[in-house]
Amino acid sequence: MQQTNTNSSMETESNENSSGNNSLLSNKRTKRFLIALNCLLLALGDTGGPLTSRLYFHHGGHRNWLSSFLETAGFPILLFPLCLNYLRRRRRSCSTPIFFITPRLFLACIGLGFLTGVDDFLYAYGLSFLPVSTAAILLSTHLSFTAFFAFLIVKQRFTFFNINSIALLTTGAALLGLHGSSDRPEGVTDKQYYMGFFLMVATAALYGLVLPLIELTYRKSRREITYTLVMEMQLVMAASATVFCIVGMAIDKDFQAIPKEAKNFGLGKARYYVVLTWCAIFWQLFFLGTVGVIFSVNTLLAAIIVAVFIPVIEILAVIFLHERFSSEKGVALALALWGLGSYLYGEHKQATKEKPSSIDQP
Repeated sequence: MQQTNTNSSMETESNENSSGNNSLLSNKRTKRFLIALNCLLLALGDTGGPLTSRLYFHHGGHRNWLSSFLETAGFPILLFPLCLNYLRRRRRSCSTPIFFITPRLFLACIGLGFLTGVDDFLYAYGLSFLPVSTAAILLSTHLSFTAFFAFLIVKQRFTFFNINSIALLTTGAALLGLHGSSDRPEGVTDKQYYMGFFLMVATAALYGLVLPLIELTYRKSRREITYTLVMEMQLVMAASATVFCIVGMAIDKDFQAIPKEAKNFGLGKARYYVVLTWCAIFWQLFFLGTVGVIFSVNTLLAAIIVAVFIPVIEILAVIFLHERFSSEKGVALALALWGLGSYLYGEHKQATKEKPSSIDQP
C-alpha cells in the first residue's frame, strides 16, 4: 500500500513537472511569435509609411494637413489589442480595471500628442518638397537631438559614441544641403527644396525633444510601466495629435478640397482613397510595432530595425518613385548608418555596464 502511494506521488510530481515545462515552452514560443510579429509590423510601417506619404505628393496631392492627419489617424487600430488584453485580464480577475492611465498621465499625454501633431505637420510639409530617400537620411539626425535633449531633460550623460554619432549625422545632413540641386523632385524650386530640408531637420529636432519628454513622463508617473499602460498612452497621444491635425484641416479647408483633389489625382480617384487608407494603416503599424518591440525586447532593437531599413527605403524609392540616387546621397547614407551604428553601440555598451551594478543592488 505504501509502495502504491509512493508511485502515485511520483507520477503526480512527474505530471506537474511536465505540465510546467510545457507551459514554459509555450510561453517562450508565444514571446518569440510576438517579437517576430512586432518586428514585422515595425518594418512594414517604417518603409510603407514614408513611401505612401510621398506617393500622395508625387501624384498630385497638395494638402499638408491631410497628410499629417494620416500619420496618426489610424489610432483606432490600437483599440483592438487593448480590448483583447482587457478580455484576457477579465478572465483572470473580475475586478481588473478597464484603464490603467491616471488623470495626470492622461493630461501629460494630451500635451505630448499636440507636440506630435506639430511634428507630423512639419514632416508632411517637408516631405512635400523632398525625395523620401533624402527625408529618411535627414530624419535619422533625430538621434543627435535626442542625445542633446536627453542630457538637458533626463540628465543622460554624453559619451564618445554620442558625440561621434552627432558629428557623423550632422556631416551627412550638411552634405545633402550643399548638393541639393541634384536631388530636387520635378517641379520643386531651390527655395522649396531648402524649405523642405530645414522643415525635415526641424521635424527631427522636435521628435528628439518628444522622446525624452515621454521618458520623463514615465519617470514622473510613479506607476509600473506596463505594455498596456504604454498602449493607452500611445492611444491618447495619437488621438490628441489627430484632433490637432483635424483643426488644421478645417482651417485650411482640406475637407472641401479632398473631392476635387481625388478627381485630379495622378493614379485616379479610387486609388487616391486607397493611398490615403494605406498611408494611415502603415503609419499606425509603425507606432504599434515600435511599442511592441520596445516592450518585448528593448529600445535598442527598435532603433536597429529603423536604421537597417533606411537603405531599404532608399532602394524602394528608386524602384517605385523613380528617385535619383546621387553619389552625394550615397555618402550621406553611409555617414548616417555609421552614425547610427556608433550611437547604438554606445547605448549597448552603456546598458551592459549598468546591468551588473543593478544586479548587485539588494
